[in-house]
Amino acid sequence: MNIDELKNVWNEDDSLDTPEINTEQKKKIHLPLEKMRKNMRMEFWSTAGVFIFAFALIAVCEGSFKFKFYITLLIASMVFVTFFFFSQFFKLYKDMSDPMMKTYDGLKDLLNQFYLNKQYYLSLYLSFVPFLVCELIIVLEFIPRRTSLSDLKTAAVVLGTVITVIPVLFVFGKWWFKKLYGVHIAKIEDLLAALKK
Repeated sequence: MNIDELKNVWNEDDSLDTPEINTEQKKKIHLPLEKMRKNMRMEFWSTAGVFIFAFALIAVCEGSFKFKFYITLLIASMVFVTFFFFSQFFKLYKDMSDPMMKTYDGLKDLLNQFYLNKQYYLSLYLSFVPFLVCELIIVLEFIPRRTSLSDLKTAAVVLGTVITVIPVLFVFGKWWFKKLYGVHIAKIEDLLAALKK
């Protein structure tokens, strides 16, 4: 086969063509995407509110300088970690409004980003475990009580909390993601399956 024949075969191959998304299908895509964008905005602002409330609470609560400093440092670290994950979510937020999403491949790429961001989302929840453990240790060490905890009781409280909190955070993260985003992602998956036929 010479070069000209190869070029002709290449040009005749329509397997690389991707179907266009018509106006009706774009409307079907727009509604779940807009709901997801709305949920992302709500989640961002509510998270910012929680951190502002936490810093304000530390500022007004009574406690030693060390206690307040350690808790403030931990919450500031949580803000930093949360900022990293929200920067990833923001990229998806911008891509969801991209007017270039007119083809099957563009929609498929967006769906892959949803799956990736689901993993980010669960990682965000699990990344709070070390912070919560550290905060628990600080509270156990600095909060005065009538009788001090023995080493065994302290270890039991910390281990019990870790064993309980990790599965709870994981399950809560999955449930929350499904509630806010999973339903809308399923609608886009259905549309993508219909386009593939």
